[in-house]
Amino acid sequence: MTGDAGSGSPLAEGDDTTSPMSWSRAVLSAVVILAVGGALLVYVPNWALQHLTGLDRHGRTTITTGGFFALLLTLAWALRRLQMHRVV
Repeated sequence: MTGDAGSGSPLAEGDDTTSPMSWSRAVLSAVVILAVGGALLVYVPNWALQHLTGLDRHGRTTITTGGFFALLLTLAWALRRLQMHRVV
């Protein structure tokens, strides 16, 4: 890792630190991420378990578990994209 000579700054080349995120924006981003993540990762699988009544227990569990991990990967990908565009 490099930075300014003699400054001891661990910034990588090309990092733009001219406009850091404010605390209020960081807190708001964290609240939104937790709310959306909680809704996606808790309520959607729970809804699926309750409404897929045409399947047996094993089928519902398999679909819900697969959907949970698909939502988790999608959320992680979306957060990484937002980081790349410096939104969060």
